[in-house]
Amino acid sequence: MSVKSSNVYARIEPEVKEQAESILSALGIPASNAINMFYKQIILQNGLPFEVKLSVSAPIDMKNSSDQKMNEELVKGYTDMKTGKTKSAEKCFNKIRKDYGL
Repeated sequence: MSVKSSNVYARIEPEVKEQAESILSALGIPASNAINMFYKQIILQNGLPFEVKLSVSAPIDMKNSSDQKMNEELVKGYTDMKTGKTKSAEKCFNKIRKDYGL
């Protein structure tokens, strides 16, 4: 095993660090070992060891939308419902489970 002599400095959100380190602690893995494992996976995979992509249809963030935009979206949804452009809740939940490995 090689000697560890390089440092990595990164700024991350305190809550993320706390949550991740809590999980790592429960697993008995020091954060430095987890980072080393992550780097080794990057080398093995020749890239990130997980898929990085934008959602095809990201949810619309309505919190900063105008009343007009909100009404347009509601009308679109109502029109889709009336014209049968809907999916059953079962299909939606199955897709969520598939997409997120649940």
